[in-house]
Amino acid sequence: MASGKHIPCGPCGFDDVIKDAGRWCTGCEEGLCDDCEKAHRRSKTSRKHKVITIEDYRRIENVSISQICEHHGENLEWFCKSHDEVLCVTCVPSKHKACSDVIPISANSANSRQSTALSDLEETIDGTLRNVKQCIKNRESASKEFEKQELDVKTMILETRTKINVNLDKLQEKLLNELRSTSRTCKSKYKNILEKLKSTEEMLSKLREQSIHIKQFSSDIQVFLGTRHISKQILHEIKTIKTELGVSKDYALDVSFHSLIEKLSNEVEDFGKVFLSESATNLDFRDPKIDQAQMEINIPTSRNISDIKLQLIKSFEMTKTHYRHKMNVSDCVILPNGHLMIANDTNDKLLIEYSDTGKLIRAIPVSGPPYAIDVIDRDRIVVTYGSSSYLEIMNKNYVNVDNKISLHKSCWGVSHADMKLYVAQGDCIQVLDLSGKQLRTMKTPSDKVSRIYLSNEKIVYSDWKSNIVHCCNLNGNELWHFEHDSINFLKDITADCYNNVFVVNYNSDNLTAVQHDGKNSKTLLTISDGLRFPRTAYYDKGNRTLVICNDGGKVLLFNVV
Repeated sequence: MASGKHIPCGPCGFDDVIKDAGRWCTGCEEGLCDDCEKAHRRSKTSRKHKVITIEDYRRIENVSISQICEHHGENLEWFCKSHDEVLCVTCVPSKHKACSDVIPISANSANSRQSTALSDLEETIDGTLRNVKQCIKNRESASKEFEKQELDVKTMILETRTKINVNLDKLQEKLLNELRSTSRTCKSKYKNILEKLKSTEEMLSKLREQSIHIKQFSSDIQVFLGTRHISKQILHEIKTIKTELGVSKDYALDVSFHSLIEKLSNEVEDFGKVFLSESATNLDFRDPKIDQAQMEINIPTSRNISDIKLQLIKSFEMTKTHYRHKMNVSDCVILPNGHLMIANDTNDKLLIEYSDTGKLIRAIPVSGPPYAIDVIDRDRIVVTYGSSSYLEIMNKNYVNVDNKISLHKSCWGVSHADMKLYVAQGDCIQVLDLSGKQLRTMKTPSDKVSRIYLSNEKIVYSDWKSNIVHCCNLNGNELWHFEHDSINFLKDITADCYNNVFVVNYNSDNLTAVQHDGKNSKTLLTISDGLRFPRTAYYDKGNRTLVICNDGGKVLLFNVV
């Protein structure tokens, strides 16, 4: 890439004419003057290239994305799905001759700007940044606490010193020197880890900015290659951070005095002893799902329900001491930070947040008895209020109402996808944008639709009265429906990454899995697994975690393998 204050026009330079470029072609990777840009647009081979302003080019100028094979010097034009490698025309016959899934990069990168991979990369950067910021905050707090302990110990030493003879000056100085030496060593260690974390924070911020600029201004191939390049950097940084934190220690200062300190004699050789204790740093560095930021090449497109297994991670009872009414859990989601947000559909009018270990975080007052909730993004959730016929989008740590949307009918289940809300309203599904604008209404064959879940451009919804699970496309055209004796008083539905549906059955105390094509089912959990009048379920695709809430407040977390 060209650099410097002025960027020359590439085609003119080929004819030994020096002329400043006003635009930049991301496909040709060269500047274009006004005349050459017009010719560039007229040419059949280049008219579809992405041309940006020089100002926009400056934002991605220093982003290193090579489109040349480092082994053969040829253009990278092919992609092997099996080995997750980009290839040139020489690589294909030399190393991937037997691979059956080598495709052109252009075919795999056409939608890379809107790909899940790029979105996951952005979330990975943001998630890692949040982790690093939290680590910095923790280390700063630990450093301040250590300084307070140092001051406390010093005060203890000086107060004791005033009670004794001036002949102890030498012993006092000896102990203070020991304190200073120990403190200096520990502070140095705190300083080192803080500097490393802040350096990582700065680098991640730059990577986030680069990824945004790549998404906005680079070509599809550059987006594809840039995503992979930045993902590798993030993986390296995560590994480095975890290594550093793994050896990081917390220190605590204290002091003990000689038993005869008040009966000093010439035989006493020490004023006291500085004690330093070490403990492992209690930092929860959550791994962003960086593997998801790849191009999702090796992920199967379907999975048979016979292969699904559930492993219990944790179960706990929700506390009931803070609520006036009997608990009535109506919905639950897993938040981006891993916490659980539970809707308590009573006149207490509360959303209840728990950690994934069962610790009560807080109870959030809302405007009415909440019926259903779903996650919009890391800062917002949507809450419906059943027969009250409205829903609310909540932000700012989920405590402020960003938008209250009133509808003409009851708002039951809700699901979010692609900046749209899908609301179950009994005999139809209402589609809204986040401003509340009604985009379309989809009639359903049932008039008792209460639960809805969006998964991979399919809509799954349930009829609680007839115990039927329906699946349709985004236009409302039914693809299949399923009913079975094992489904009795259907309370909730959710789905995995492959559109296999998990069905919660209140009366039969079980969890049923329905195959993604609606042809088969399997009972995954029963009363022996802890299900007793289960009311709600939610599947977190990122962590492959399933949460189920029983009537009465028992919460069970399962790993889906």
